[in-house]
Amino acid sequence: MCCMVSETVMADKMKRNMEKHFTPKKIESKWYTYWNEHGFFSPGDNGNPFSIVMPPPNVTGSLHMGHALNATLQDILVRWKRMLGYSVLWIPGTDHAGIATQNVVEKELAKEGFTRHEIGRDKFIERVWKWKKQYGDTIITQLKKLGASCDWSRQRFTLDAGLSAAVREVFVKLFEEDLIYRDTRLINWCPRCHTALSDLEVEHETVEGNLTYIKYHLEDSDQNLIVATTRPETMLGDSAVAVNPDDDRYRTLIGKYLKLPLTGRKIPVIADNAVDIEFGTGAVKVTPAHDFNDESIAKRQNPVLPFIKVIGEDGRMTGAAGEKYAGMDRYKCRKAVTDDLKSLGLISKVEKYRHSIGQCYRCKTVIEPLSTIQWYVNVQEMAEEAMDVVRSGKVGISPSGWKNSYFSWMENINDWCISRQIWWGHRIPVWYCPYCRTDEGILQGELIQHVFFSPVSVDGDRVNGGTYAELKLMGFSHEEIIRNSKLIRMDAAVMPLCSRQDIDECPECGNSNIIRDPDVLDTWFSSALWPFSTLGWPEKTEDLQKYYPTDVLVTGFDILFFWVARMIMMGLKFMKDVPFRDVYIHALVRDSEGKKMSKSKGNVIDPVIIIEKYGTDSFRFTLTAFAAQGRDIKFSEDRVEGYRHFVNKLWNASRFIMMNIEGELVSDMPAIMEMTLPERWILSRLAVAADDINQALGEFRFNDAANAIYQFIWHELCDWYIELSKPVLYGDKGRKRDNNIKCIYYVLEKSLRLLHPFMPFITEEIWQNLPHEGESIMLKKYPADLLHDDDAEALMGYVMEAVSSARSIRGELNIAPSHGLEAFIRVKNNVVADILIENETIIKKLAGLKSLVMGRDVRKPKGAASSITQNMEVFIPIKGALDINAEIERLDRELKKVEETISFLDRKLLNEDFLNNAPSGIVVKEKKRYSESIDKKVGIEENINRLRMLYRDNE
Repeated sequence: MCCMVSETVMADKMKRNMEKHFTPKKIESKWYTYWNEHGFFSPGDNGNPFSIVMPPPNVTGSLHMGHALNATLQDILVRWKRMLGYSVLWIPGTDHAGIATQNVVEKELAKEGFTRHEIGRDKFIERVWKWKKQYGDTIITQLKKLGASCDWSRQRFTLDAGLSAAVREVFVKLFEEDLIYRDTRLINWCPRCHTALSDLEVEHETVEGNLTYIKYHLEDSDQNLIVATTRPETMLGDSAVAVNPDDDRYRTLIGKYLKLPLTGRKIPVIADNAVDIEFGTGAVKVTPAHDFNDESIAKRQNPVLPFIKVIGEDGRMTGAAGEKYAGMDRYKCRKAVTDDLKSLGLISKVEKYRHSIGQCYRCKTVIEPLSTIQWYVNVQEMAEEAMDVVRSGKVGISPSGWKNSYFSWMENINDWCISRQIWWGHRIPVWYCPYCRTDEGILQGELIQHVFFSPVSVDGDRVNGGTYAELKLMGFSHEEIIRNSKLIRMDAAVMPLCSRQDIDECPECGNSNIIRDPDVLDTWFSSALWPFSTLGWPEKTEDLQKYYPTDVLVTGFDILFFWVARMIMMGLKFMKDVPFRDVYIHALVRDSEGKKMSKSKGNVIDPVIIIEKYGTDSFRFTLTAFAAQGRDIKFSEDRVEGYRHFVNKLWNASRFIMMNIEGELVSDMPAIMEMTLPERWILSRLAVAADDINQALGEFRFNDAANAIYQFIWHELCDWYIELSKPVLYGDKGRKRDNNIKCIYYVLEKSLRLLHPFMPFITEEIWQNLPHEGESIMLKKYPADLLHDDDAEALMGYVMEAVSSARSIRGELNIAPSHGLEAFIRVKNNVVADILIENETIIKKLAGLKSLVMGRDVRKPKGAASSITQNMEVFIPIKGALDINAEIERLDRELKKVEETISFLDRKLLNEDFLNNAPSGIVVKEKKRYSESIDKKVGIEENINRLRMLYRDNE
């Protein structure tokens, strides 16, 4: 407990005066700039390493409540560890957000009357980079405003040169190990974004639809099968009707053929155990090219059923749907098919039916299962290893309940579709030589027939795209096709060339007419490498050797599978170690009623606006105080305002202390033997608070840590110790006053350190105004292992018990604070009696007593109010202190008002029109008001009864 301070520093600081009111705007940018310019966010050379990588927000984004909570919790950990002496590295960065960013720039182009295809790939990519330069740092600026103490000199971007090199190295290695492959299979396709989506990128919503029952006639028979479908338009691509082999209704029909309505085709009745006998009629149409379950059924047949693609990548019907329907939007076709079936008498019935639809997570367009060629990563073995490290505890997940979700998904994981049919992103490092790269059954020189090209424009003439052979038949030369067209996709027969470097010609035949794969990688592919690519991999950098594995990942539950699981897999694969030791999954920030925030509901709270209104420290502390593990945060401005009061209380307490130590030399703490009981007590409580905070932060119990420092500063330091110190500080100078000044300075300075990770700005401002050594509070040692004094806490507890009891009686009876009271305290034992007598002056001062009698034999005076606690009974005579009749009359008037409010709310809450038509927030608010009024009524009635008893005792 030593606090040596330079007299020079102190003398300089003593000349400063803290302003009367704390104004966040004045100091926040000042101190953030100071910290950043002095390099305080960079890791020091000494100390054990501690590292965090920031989950990179999308470059298109602006700060929302989820970002704010996530960054605040990370910053608390980082500042805490930095003050504990660790060499702390917090790497910031942003994600290129392929689909999201491309959509933003495409909308800008649309306003100018262009599409990306019209300006071409290279020009479009230039536009995106230009947009990124102009708008891409918005969220970075906002994170700085939040106080994020990242090392901005190490800021990364998922498309920067270093990360691009890492992405290519990983792709090539996985390709060389046959873990990356191409396959033609059904995938989720977004007709709006024109790209494949992984299962995780599809959001499901239950909607009201129709279940249409369609008659399929047997060939050469009047008998029919009835099938039920929510998507009548897909029947044009049916390859069969399937029934369960155990379904007695249809056993004799298996192997026979049906006439597919509207098409003239005939399709077989097949057997498959996956058919649910109870669904619909028990007979299901099989459309392998447009349904995942149907794809599986088709592939189980021998021979495999044909895949007839009747919906194209633009969401319109293809030529395979028939001449009448070709080119129609899929939903218009649904109506047309239904109308045509009705006219033919082929619809048995239509029922309302609630079912789940998949939507693109970016644009909310309903996805279409389409059969396309895509790139995949075989993740089965990597997933097993990723599960093992969580089972063994090598990677901890908090709250632990999320482990079950993690295992459930990993145990049923599918290979990862990593190709996207967009332009903004990491382009797949694969080229094709259509002349010499042969596959089984394909002759050299024929491969180029399997290359599909986009529309060709030559000399202003534009024709539809097609295969190479089709374009040649249109009269285009090879050079015109290659030079003026863009590759759309490659048939699986064309073998790929994968390279770490861009190539200009085929390394096997020397042909320069090679074609690069047009697809880009899933955004999450580069993000999966984030923990080691940001540290310089594949180079063996000092940062990589020192800071990998990172220590903790703070993230939301919504990307546990998108990102966290994939980082673990890639870290184990390429670094042979986990990417982080712990994963802390924080909750969701909801509105004050517990509803999820959304623009459509109009309940989105902008954190930037909250910061402007209340200050960053109040906002951060609110998020932290309610960040209980496994429980979503109900956020409201009222709570932020409440913690702004905390900020003001700290400011005012610090000003009071500063005014009383001005000109004083604050040096060594006094010896324990020279300390008063209140001084010993506050130092012990400081030690308890420090222990509780350190333990809570180590266990990611952020709300408990925030509550511990709040309770200590507000209640123990401000409400008790400062009040206990006032008589000493206002008294004559001397050893006792000197010791009190040293103690109160020490406790305030250590309290500011404890609070700094949570409220960085106000703590720096106050600390800089205190006598101190050093450049910043953020570089000072975090309080830990301070001295405990259990005896002082127990003894001081008796004093606080006596004061609190007297204050309780005064408050309950509404006795004015200025009225001096008489008090009688009957104690349970001599130890309590001795300590109360020893601290009689303190008790009288804090309780507002003019006289005090204490002892084991004290009797209760007639007509006295009483408070009974564990160690004592406190009696306060009321006569002369309170006009009981007047107080009863006042309470009766208050009771009448409360009863009127209850009656009004009762009628309101029984009104069905109000309950059904009023906004839900208003209904909840009125119910709460009703409950509070009932409680208030009970309290008033109890006080009235108590006063009547006192009145009788005083007669």
